[in-house]
Amino acid sequence: MRGVGKSTWSRQVFPDAHRFDLLDEGLFQSYLRDVRLFGRELLPLPAGQTVVVDEVQRLPALLNEVHRFIESHGLRFVLLGSSARKLKQAGTNLLAGRALRRIMVPLLPAELGADFDLTEVLRCGSLPVIWQSTARQESLEAYVQLYLKEEIQAEALVRNLPGFARFLPVAALFHGQVLSVAGLARDAGVARTTVSGYLEILADTYLAWLLPAYEGKLRVKERKHPKLYWADPGVVRAVKREFHPPGEAERGVLLEGWVGGLLKAYGEAGSGLGLRHDGLFYWAPGAGGTEVDFLIQRGKEFTAVEVKAKESLSSHDFKGLKAIADLKGLGRRVVVFLGERPFRTEDGIEALPIRSFLDELDGKTL
Repeated sequence: MRGVGKSTWSRQVFPDAHRFDLLDEGLFQSYLRDVRLFGRELLPLPAGQTVVVDEVQRLPALLNEVHRFIESHGLRFVLLGSSARKLKQAGTNLLAGRALRRIMVPLLPAELGADFDLTEVLRCGSLPVIWQSTARQESLEAYVQLYLKEEIQAEALVRNLPGFARFLPVAALFHGQVLSVAGLARDAGVARTTVSGYLEILADTYLAWLLPAYEGKLRVKERKHPKLYWADPGVVRAVKREFHPPGEAERGVLLEGWVGGLLKAYGEAGSGLGLRHDGLFYWAPGAGGTEVDFLIQRGKEFTAVEVKAKESLSSHDFKGLKAIADLKGLGRRVVVFLGERPFRTEDGIEALPIRSFLDELDGKTL
């Protein structure tokens, strides 16, 4: 994902690294004409030297040289990229298990520290490139255009750029919703198979992700479609050209998506955040509309999490968590809300204000 601070991070962590920035068009073109030039520049480097290659997805052929110099010269590589799409193509050298994968996400509340402001995060997101801007609306508008120009057009990820541009705001309307590829295709005016490819591009560029339904022992005909979530609330709003403070209805889905993104980030393998889980789902057992936003699986144990953008809760807000009570292996049932004080219902459902929820994430107790 663009704008999460990969280059800045690498300069801070590896200040003495030898660097190749493939956004340098002259450098990129020279390697495109003759990839062997990359290897010739690596030859003088001593064993153990760290080499940073930024935007490596622009030229996957470099990975053959990376592999060779790991094996023959003992170099250490840090490969940065904002898209996995070209790296997934057939024939790309994926380094035979020698690479550790790490994912950078928008700034977490713990990283923002005293600057964390939930209202502002839901309005503008928390991408470092946006958060540090003194003109966040203009920066968000530019971010969307930069994505279309550099990530999509320059990398030739789609043949029909106008069609993809029409698709983006329609896909933004599905944020937090059960995904209907047919409905999305109809509203965007493109073929269903094309939409499937576009959704893959959003996932490969880390702009959005799909949350599967927990199926348990459901028969095939009862299987549910996944939900679509965008990775940053500011970006999904910018794609829809919405920059005003979120209204009550919009705040609900933005908060749900933001909490889901935190659960995903803290739980993914390789995140380094210590809350790895075996699966993240939503729970919707039948056609009655009863749902639980997130179901975290660790082994045979589950934690159910519901999100409510409210300062006070009514009995109706616990409907989904009451319905899921008999799920085998279910441990905790938690509702995350905007109130000030945590409490527990008589049947064991925990209500956690945002701050308490974040403390549990950081304390690795959720």
